Order: sequence, then structure tokens, then C-alpha cells
Amino acid sequence: MAYKVVMIAFIPDMPLEEEIVTRTGAELVKSFCFTEDEIIEGTQDADAIIAGATMQPFTRRVIEQLTRCRIIANIGIGYDLLDVEAATEHGICVANVPDYCLGEVSDHAMLLILALARKLLPAAAAVREGKWMASLQHRQVLMPIHRLQGQTVGLVGLGRIGRALVPKAHSFGLRVIAYDPYVPQEVARGLGVALVDLDELLGESDFVSLHAHLTKENERMIGLEQFKKMKPSAYFINTARGQLVDEQALKTALAEGYIAGAGLDVMDPEPPSPDDSLLRADNVIITGHSAQLSVESDAELWRRPLEEVARVLQREWPVSLINPEVKEKFVAKWGAMK
Repeated sequence: MAYKVVMIAFIPDMPLEEEIVTRTGAELVKSFCFTEDEIIEGTQDADAIIAGATMQPFTRRVIEQLTRCRIIANIGIGYDLLDVEAATEHGICVANVPDYCLGEVSDHAMLLILALARKLLPAAAAVREGKWMASLQHRQVLMPIHRLQGQTVGLVGLGRIGRALVPKAHSFGLRVIAYDPYVPQEVARGLGVALVDLDELLGESDFVSLHAHLTKENERMIGLEQFKKMKPSAYFINTARGQLVDEQALKTALAEGYIAGAGLDVMDPEPPSPDDSLLRADNVIITGHSAQLSVESDAELWRRPLEEVARVLQREWPVSLINPEVKEKFVAKWGAMK
């Protein structure tokens, strides 16, 4: 009997390298599923599933119905709604694309730092209003602007994207510090980064850039208490997850002048309400969860999960296995791998 691979996250009419899976002899079925019940109905007889687990819930209830599933291959880095522990208990491999869009997102974070530092949006708006550089009006709109060289960027999270940002920040003469309790000192030193605690980072940084992976423990990790510890001249940048930030606290911090402004690629919820005050704030740049985009990253995003599924169906372990502790249960359930 041929394997059945169900893809429940996809873009209609987007070309996919489906032959990566079909040349293994598997059937590839596409079916949009967004609720628990829809996922159960659409995938319970699947041998492999390709999903977007930041928007599609793979709860324990769902996973308990997956009697044939060998792998859930996640499209992207994050898997916020996937119960990895339950998948492991049921002998299901979970894979993601951990190095997807590292260059794009770190570029985007640097873009937001530069745009906020140089007050790009108000400068462009002033020109449209007829205020040119030589005019006193234009200077009043933009000043003070401080030289970037010698300022400090604080990275909350020094994982793959944070590390990709480090040399880009250094190239502009920025000092880089970071808070990440999971990164050894010697790794940070090798990057030219000083590891500090979160309070020290907030107090010293001219730009606080958020790059933490969302977990149950760090949800809303940046709230009003944290914003109050930042410099009034500092900017906050978030290209990670909106749920890491108490958005009402961010609005208060901007309104009360606890911080100078913000650059947000992610929000909570997404999309925001049309009357959200952040959309109208002159000192906030919002880019609509687009940091990951490029022709090249798109191709990688959709190809890699197909490759991981093909590996498992050919009795090879996934390259980007999130739950390596699953191996014993997987082998007991499905037999030895190559």
C-alpha cells in the first residue's frame, strides 16, 4: 500500500516540488485544515503530515488520532501550536526548517534599527509635505538624531537569527550585548558579544531587538516593567513573535515616553484591528510579518518539509529532527531506520 502524505498548509497555485515526495511512491494530498476536528478528519489516515504549526493546532487530542503518522514536518521555524511531547509519546517525528530565512529576518531587524535611528518615516513624510532638509521645519521634525557608531544593540535571544544579526550590527560600529540563558559565555565571546542579564540589557541598550523562541514560559516576557527599564531614547524591535510582548504595555510605554519608538514585524493578534493605535503612531514602524520574505527563502520553506517527509518514508531520520528522543519509540513502532 502506498504511503499517504497530507499537506494541510499550502498556497493555492504555488508551484511545489511535489516529486520529492511522489517519487518515493507516496500519494500527496492537499487539504486545508485549521481546527482540531478538521485536522483529525483530514489526517487520521496519513503516514506523514506537512503543516504550519504556528497556525494549525496539533494538540494531544489531534495526535492521539494519528494512528499511522510517522512524521509531522513543519513549514517554518516556529511550532507554537504543536504538542511535541505528545508526538514523541506516540512515536511521531517532528521536524522543522530551523535555518530558514535567517539572512532575511536578521536583515529586516537591521533595517528597522537603521530606519528608526535615522527617522526614515518622518523624514520621508516631511518631504511629501514640502519640508526640505535646509528648512528649520524639517530639522525640528527629525532632531535629535544620534550617530549610530558607538551605540548599543541588545539582543534578547542569541539563537540562529540573533547570531546572524551580530556581524551586521558590528559592521555599523554598534556594540552588541545579549541576554540568553541557554548560550554559553564562550560562544558569545566568539561572536564578539557580551552576555548580560535582562535588566542590564534593557538599561544599557539603545536598541532592544527581540529574537527569542516563543514558549509557555516566556510568553509576554516584555511588559511594562521591562519597558520602564529601557532608556527614554531607546527603540524596541520585534521580529520574533508578537506573543512575547504585552502589547498594551508597549502602547503605554510609547504614550508615556518610556521608550522613543518601536519597529514591529510581528504583533498579537495578527492582523491587528484596523483601529489599533500602533498603526497610527508616528514613532512606530510596522511591516506586517514580512521579514522572512524572499524568492529564495520561499523556495526553501516549501522544499525542506517535503525532503524531510521523503527521508522518513525511505527509512532515514529527518535532518532537522526537533524531538530526537522519539527514536526509540519510533523504531519500536515502525522498525529500524537506515
